[in-house]
Amino acid sequence: MTTPVTSTVTAPSSNHARRWLILAVLGLSQLMVVLDSTIVNIALPSAQGDLGFSNGDRQWIVTAYALAFGALLPLGGRVGDLIGRKNALLIGLIGFAAASAVGGAAQNFGLLVTARTAQGLLGALLAPAVLSLLTTTFTDAVERAKAFGIYGAVSGAGGALGLLLGGVLTEYLDWRWCMYVNIIFAVLAVAGSTLWLRPQRQDGARPRLDVPGAITVSAGLFALVFGFANAGSHAWGEVAVWGWLTAAAVLLAAFAALQTRVAHPLIPPRVLTDRTRGGALISLLLFGIGSFAVFLFLTYFLQQNLGFSPIRSGIAFLPMIGALVVAAGAASGLLPRIGIRVLVPAGFLVGAAGMLWLTRLGATSTYAGSVLGPLLVMGLGIGMAMAPSMTAGTSGVHADDAGVASALVNTAQQVGGSVGTAVLSTIATSALTGYLSGRTPGPEALAAATIHSYTTTFAWVAGFFVAGAVISGLLLRSGPLPSDPDAAPVAHM
Repeated sequence: MTTPVTSTVTAPSSNHARRWLILAVLGLSQLMVVLDSTIVNIALPSAQGDLGFSNGDRQWIVTAYALAFGALLPLGGRVGDLIGRKNALLIGLIGFAAASAVGGAAQNFGLLVTARTAQGLLGALLAPAVLSLLTTTFTDAVERAKAFGIYGAVSGAGGALGLLLGGVLTEYLDWRWCMYVNIIFAVLAVAGSTLWLRPQRQDGARPRLDVPGAITVSAGLFALVFGFANAGSHAWGEVAVWGWLTAAAVLLAAFAALQTRVAHPLIPPRVLTDRTRGGALISLLLFGIGSFAVFLFLTYFLQQNLGFSPIRSGIAFLPMIGALVVAAGAASGLLPRIGIRVLVPAGFLVGAAGMLWLTRLGATSTYAGSVLGPLLVMGLGIGMAMAPSMTAGTSGVHADDAGVASALVNTAQQVGGSVGTAVLSTIATSALTGYLSGRTPGPEALAAATIHSYTTTFAWVAGFFVAGAVISGLLLRSGPLPSDPDAAPVAHM
């Protein structure tokens, strides 16, 4: 039987004057984590030339981070609940900076992969701490909505900013600065955390960590992400794909069963039984898939078809970032008045319209005529839905569960990106092969087939978004989001 964690957390008033400074620190910390999912991508060719690893090894620079980050997020969230979120944040920041320094100084492939794995591990502790601190710092509904709007804008725009920053650092400095730049972010965030965050004070005995649950869910998520990662280089019928995905299904089912039988579960069932929270997590997973499609396939189109440099490609995404920030702020202001059940489905539909617009790309398309408009529409759609979904994913939980609820939000986005990598890459490859079948091979045919693979992928994502609109409309509740159930609001832990 599941026994709720009982503890008393004492905190100052939610109207603390430093809450907006704390938001700046948390936003910088989150930006560091999100940037690292894309900033290294631009630097990979330079790193490969410097360290001399193969094309087959290159993917592991990205995959190592995704595996460690995705597999350990639930554990990282619960550890933050147990040791205190300020402690988790500081450990995560300092450790992430140290791992980045090692990666930047790496003289061989093995050390670079090890550093990327360590970044993912520390990111799994850092990301839930950021979101749970945001949840417990802003307890007023209106202010929380504004704070989540800013956080959602950072999370949504971070991938595109990573592409831009990675291009600038690689072209004007060195690929190693794509790692070293995290040290600058971490120093600023550690200084702000030390000055403005107050430590958590917990009365009573701390609950024990659910070790069997931690092992099972981490292994299950590792198998899930690894299986989808293998789908990029193996057929779906190969054991390297379906075997790992089957193992993931078995392990995650075993984890779900375990959580109903332990006294202090890693992810308490009470966190997942809320219908609105479930709808928010599914929404974030689907937006993770869509964001991947925009950043990856549109980057290919910009560089390979329009001839953009890495820096120019990053700049090309800035209008989308601006639209996302504006939409996230507006949606957060509207959330207390019109509710999440309107905003999230509407955001999905706007995003689907942007994706359908991208299906019109062709060999004669230009950035201004065919890319800029869809990017603006996509930014509006993602911004309209992402911040409210994050708010819903962490609303109505006890302070003791804020870390694990925050971890689930991050896990949904990470799994969405992993699923998107495999599924959409497979769709694109099949579309390219099908287009070339029966046609005379040549540069023009290959170029047309490549664009066809992109537009087919965008059409599929539009379908995912329409499905997301339906699912979120059915699951999300009307009216205001549930308030935190704790007797006294918690702030600045």
